[in-house]
Amino acid sequence: MRYGPPGRRTAPAAAPRTTGYWRRLLPALALLVLVTRIPSLRHPLWSPDEGYLAVQARILADGGALYETVVDRKPPLLPWLYETAFTLFGDESLYAMKALAVLAHLLTAVLLAAVARDRWGDRAGRIAGVLHPLLATGLNPEDTQAATFEVFILPFTAAAMWCAGRGRAGAAGLAVAGALLTKQTGGAVLVPVLWLLRHSAARGARSGAGAAGRAGLPRLAAGLVLPVLGAALLTDPAGFLFWTVTGSAAYATFTGSELHVLFRGLANTALLCLACAGLPTSLVRARRGTADLWVWLAASAVAVVAGFHFFGHYFLQLVPPLVLLATAALRPLHPERVASALLTTGCVCVLFLAWGLLAPRPELVHAQRLADSVRALTAPADRILVWGIHPETYWLADRTPASRYLTAGLLTNYSGGRDGPGVGEKYGVAGAWPVFTAELRARPPALIVDDSRGKPFAPDRLPTLRALLARHYEPLPATVDGAVFYVRSPGSARQETDALYGRPPGG
Repeated sequence: MRYGPPGRRTAPAAAPRTTGYWRRLLPALALLVLVTRIPSLRHPLWSPDEGYLAVQARILADGGALYETVVDRKPPLLPWLYETAFTLFGDESLYAMKALAVLAHLLTAVLLAAVARDRWGDRAGRIAGVLHPLLATGLNPEDTQAATFEVFILPFTAAAMWCAGRGRAGAAGLAVAGALLTKQTGGAVLVPVLWLLRHSAARGARSGAGAAGRAGLPRLAAGLVLPVLGAALLTDPAGFLFWTVTGSAAYATFTGSELHVLFRGLANTALLCLACAGLPTSLVRARRGTADLWVWLAASAVAVVAGFHFFGHYFLQLVPPLVLLATAALRPLHPERVASALLTTGCVCVLFLAWGLLAPRPELVHAQRLADSVRALTAPADRILVWGIHPETYWLADRTPASRYLTAGLLTNYSGGRDGPGVGEKYGVAGAWPVFTAELRARPPALIVDDSRGKPFAPDRLPTLRALLARHYEPLPATVDGAVFYVRSPGSARQETDALYGRPPGG
């Protein structure tokens, strides 16, 4: 049985009115998605998140273990996907992941088209399918063109709503689990899924199918819980729980650079509103039969706010419900008005694409220059430490990190511009500094790159790191854009050997 929006039951699924509906729509959507992803090919990578994932994938492919030899605050699904892509296609570029990001957007567009078609017919399906790739470009290209977490959340969330709308509770649970295992905030789609299934169960009770409706929640729970438990068991259960749930309290706070963070949130909201320039007057009319979509939008907005960082890529989670709400408002309008709205949205999309193709990327250039210097100063087998927030330097330089902590943020709580009293050794992830110093003692890095460049996590503000540099390293005279290179001091290895065997210095 096929279900429409809450409170209204549609007729049973019927044969499509046009036999070639998907045969005609799919190529058009594929072409549109490809065009909107062209800027992603301009640079080797777009954001530190891509760099972090690339470094993680290399470590995992070399036998590392997630949440043990390399750590992050994210669930394991996307690191595993990167690892698989690197294993199959090589780890020297991210083109395989860029292709998978295209596929993720295409799948999202198709699923949204299917949801809209189920509810409102063929024309609505086409509108929704076209709107998704257009609106999904409506942020800073660093946020929309990178193959990162939010991009891969989108098809799971759309699939969860499509399955829930058709009463397929178990499949909806699996889709929610996929979103949750990609990023924690992906689990927000569970709220509208529960809303839909509740209304489906209520309709089933009125029609005499109450038993089937009551079976929905257990199937949903099984579909959701079993994959999450499986992921925990495939990694380290304690590490999985710590890094994805309990270990991020300091990160998910509003203290530190409040004005900076609020400005970022307002700026990204304005960008997304600009992307919807052809739609706001229509969106307010999308009320009847769209309660679940408004619930979806509200739950996604809560997910954007969670953590109080307001990064642009967080806002991508708003796009699927916005697409369906816009479709609900546009579908009863005259075709000329619909065409005008889509044309306006398309023109704004072109502006964002031009931004992605033409704007410089100074931080990427800096990371590439650092990587060039690292390669010149070290051998391929050397381990290095990049003390900064650009883990892509490891990947660009093709050097192994000396620590499981790939950024200074995990050790100091510096992230997204947060500074002031909330940054320092005591604000890092619980238990991280003893592990970090033990790693550096066991396998001292051949090179340390201080890429803090005056930020609050500079070594002179961190007693442990400052003492380590003073005792065992000396700076090189040359710098790169303010980044300082430290190499092992001549007497450092002798001092460590003496300490290991209990000999007095110089003995």
